[in-house]
Amino acid sequence: MSKFDLIAEKPHPSHFQPRLDDLNVFDAWSSWNGYKLADYFYDREFEYFSVRNLCGTYDICAMQKYFVSGPDAETMLNRMVTRDVSKIRLNKVSYVVWCDDSGRLIDDGTIFRIAEDKFMLTCGSPCTAWLKMSSFSFNDLVVEDVSDDLAALALQGPTSCAVLKKMGLVGIEQTKPFGIQYFDFHGEQLMVSRTGFTGDLGYELWIKAELALQMWDALYEAGADYGIHPFGEQALNMVRLEAGFIMPGYEFNEALKTVHFEHDQTPFELNLGWLVDFKKPHFNGKTALLQEFKRRSRYTLVKLDIEGNKPAVGSFIYDSEACTHHVGYVTSGMWSPVVKANIALAMVESPYLDGELWAEINYEKELRHYSKIARCQIKDKPFWAPAHAKATPPSNF
Repeated sequence: MSKFDLIAEKPHPSHFQPRLDDLNVFDAWSSWNGYKLADYFYDREFEYFSVRNLCGTYDICAMQKYFVSGPDAETMLNRMVTRDVSKIRLNKVSYVVWCDDSGRLIDDGTIFRIAEDKFMLTCGSPCTAWLKMSSFSFNDLVVEDVSDDLAALALQGPTSCAVLKKMGLVGIEQTKPFGIQYFDFHGEQLMVSRTGFTGDLGYELWIKAELALQMWDALYEAGADYGIHPFGEQALNMVRLEAGFIMPGYEFNEALKTVHFEHDQTPFELNLGWLVDFKKPHFNGKTALLQEFKRRSRYTLVKLDIEGNKPAVGSFIYDSEACTHHVGYVTSGMWSPVVKANIALAMVESPYLDGELWAEINYEKELRHYSKIARCQIKDKPFWAPAHAKATPPSNF
């Protein structure tokens, strides 16, 4: 045993780990916030099509979860995030971002209003220290980290509602996008939100960790005739790109983790200006963001339809076919099976958004390396936004 083995941190098992282990044919694991995370279970394309055509489950136990409660809860969160928390209605969920004093993005996440003075904040990275700093000077406030106490599972895809109905969740079909409903499960509360990270019809299930396996078994028994299958990080990255969703480590760096100021992003650079509400009282980063809003951002994240079928992962973006002056770079890219297009997200210098854009794509074929120049077209809407994703009630299966 080396000295490195002595200090290596063993990933913490998920609350669903016994079931996940049985289904992970190739034992393909990575980690997320110290939890084991499946890269894939059998085949990423199979899992991708399960989500797009039937339904799949994605383990989100590693998601950070915080209860923020008390008379000052709304005011504190409103000072922390850029969106107006006072507009979040009871039993509704809102997508939010929060920034440092320079307006650089710390993280994105969701806020659930589960009572008039109680919220649940979820995010991809630990936020305990920032929540404590944001809570300074608020006396009637309790912040509780429940990340390890709540099991969470995403159920995504066209047949997801049908599965939950068969599971016995009466009335689930009336839940609107970003809505929350509660159900009794083995004498405890099962919270179900119509949320997800795939751009398709989908739900997220939240329950006490002690009942995780019972919930999994009930869900998979109900989904046996609906093609239910787990999917891993690789398939998730495909479907979230089709939906145009950003991912940390791809589209943005978390501001508290970067060394160089130029290596992180602002909400405006990420095309998330609609999440910044300057009409509400002071919030962290407001002054810097207002200045940026007046002068225009240096970069803007855009959705690109790129000619050809060679994914533009890691490509530079140029302002002419000659490719002599690069004006941006691709953050994520793939050939989309359902869209039938070569799609990408890219950071482009804002002054060049109205002109021609070209990508220099490098690829390998049978150990030979090639390069091609491809025209890019900016798309305003998500690449994949099916009508059934927002339909209430969803279609019957």
